[in-house]
Amino acid sequence: MRKSIVISTHATRFSALAFQGSWADNAARMAELGYDGIELAIRDPNLLDRDAVARVIARHNFQVSAIGTGQAYGEEGLSFTDPDAEVRRRAVKRVQDHIAFAEPYGAVIIIGLIRGRTRPGVSREQALTWLREALLLCADYAAPRGLRLVVEAINRYETDLIHTAAEGLALLEQLGADNVGLLLDTFHMNIEEASMYTSIAQARDRLFHFHVADSNRWYPGAGHIDFPGILAALRGAGYAGYISGEIMPLPDPMTAAREMIRYLHDIGA
Repeated sequence: MRKSIVISTHATRFSALAFQGSWADNAARMAELGYDGIELAIRDPNLLDRDAVARVIARHNFQVSAIGTGQAYGEEGLSFTDPDAEVRRRAVKRVQDHIAFAEPYGAVIIIGLIRGRTRPGVSREQALTWLREALLLCADYAAPRGLRLVVEAINRYETDLIHTAAEGLALLEQLGADNVGLLLDTFHMNIEEASMYTSIAQARDRLFHFHVADSNRWYPGAGHIDFPGILAALRGAGYAGYISGEIMPLPDPMTAAREMIRYLHDIGA
């Protein structure tokens, strides 16, 4: 299976990113380790030199597996479910900027924490309505560009909206947009899913991207998750996308990246 790892293009407070700092230097290191591509975590695409990004990607014969959008929430507070309509509008516009940035690479665009959470004084039903409205605006923007969005199922400690594959699939059914699918992440699944294998099988052709991190959010192989079983479930579901590492920079970034790809190779990924 193709392997990528998350690299942040900006400094961020989000801790589950092995690589910050010079993203171009980090990309070169990942090429040396044998990764097939990189997943770019981008707060604001308008702050990047797009030609410079394209040169780095071409230099290493990389693909961009996905574009992460969550820093716009973590650093700026933009979300699809904010009670302020102007904040919601800016969140949609930011994701549309991510979509435009992703177009040359065919990368999927991740809707993770930027979905927000149910705020005080707002009903869960209203929050979900705003979420659906924002997702449809972004899906409509992505469709003519041939791009896909993925809604990430995230654990209960980080959001109260969409924790499991089943909840994500129910949301997709309500949306009715073929270019919106799911992102499942083993770290979150280990908290929320009764059976990770069953959830992968249920997601099947709506599973567009897949994150790996072990039970402690270190690199795969550093905790207790059954990754050989996970790989078998992915193959059984016909998954043909990337396995992308969103992992803590522990014990240090290079060791984490090196151990991740070594372990995945060892188990036949």
